[in-house]
Amino acid sequence: MHRPRRLRRSSALRNLIRETHLDTHDFILPLFVSAKVDKRRPIASMPGVFQLSVKEIADEARAAQDLGLQAILLFGIPEQKDEQATGAYTENGVIQNALRAIKSKCPELIAITDVCLCEYMSHGHCGVTRIDGDHFHVLNDESVELLVKTSLSHAAAGADMVAPSDMMDGRIGAIREALDAAGFDQTGIMSYAAKFASVFYGPFREAAESPPQFGDRKSYQMDPANAEEALREAALDIDEGADIVMVKPGLPYLDILWRVHERFGKPTAVYNVSGEYAMVKGAVSKKGSWMSGPLSLKS
Repeated sequence: MHRPRRLRRSSALRNLIRETHLDTHDFILPLFVSAKVDKRRPIASMPGVFQLSVKEIADEARAAQDLGLQAILLFGIPEQKDEQATGAYTENGVIQNALRAIKSKCPELIAITDVCLCEYMSHGHCGVTRIDGDHFHVLNDESVELLVKTSLSHAAAGADMVAPSDMMDGRIGAIREALDAAGFDQTGIMSYAAKFASVFYGPFREAAESPPQFGDRKSYQMDPANAEEALREAALDIDEGADIVMVKPGLPYLDILWRVHERFGKPTAVYNVSGEYAMVKGAVSKKGSWMSGPLSLKS
């Protein structure tokens, strides 16, 4: 008779054979930095999360580092938006200034930057758009050009890694080539490889002030029904030079997360997104809740 419980009978034995170890250094903390605020502004749909000013962001990053976190992911809200997302790649943009402030105070902290255009576009889409009558198109190659410019500006300001979240085709290869040519060959790329269209992004769009002003994002974010396509997207990004691939959202796509990790054997991230966070926080705020603490995931 096999007795697996022999190795469960004490804490020391369980620690000895534990397959998955989850610690603070496994997490990346998203931070929202805004050029429009002078002090932290609470985000109503995400309890405990704030838009932070540039002058506050370095202290917030240092506090995270003091807790044992080793990486942050920066999202920026510019003072003004336009149809060319110029705030995304200007030398003194909100992310660029935040990076310099963080690196002056926390040089060892891994600073990852979201590379997308939705926060900087007046229409809220993740790329350059063209409207034909009642139809709109997000232009892929024109958008990739701006994503490359944004990545270069982030690297120049001190980013350790850029994280393209736009889902434009070919952007990983274009960014990798441009970074290498500019001497940023040590700047990593964490690709949002399988980013599914989802209502779970609602609270984030409030936080980043980036809801689309027309249409939706289903023409570039992935169809939730497509698992094989997610594997193809991950394969393409790896071939183009991604150092880390990501699956987003987390809880509804654990099967995709497992398949990506098993198929490719690359470092694999999972984003427990704003709606999932808000759902858990909403549950724990109720008396007699079935859950008494936050939920954490690791691939």
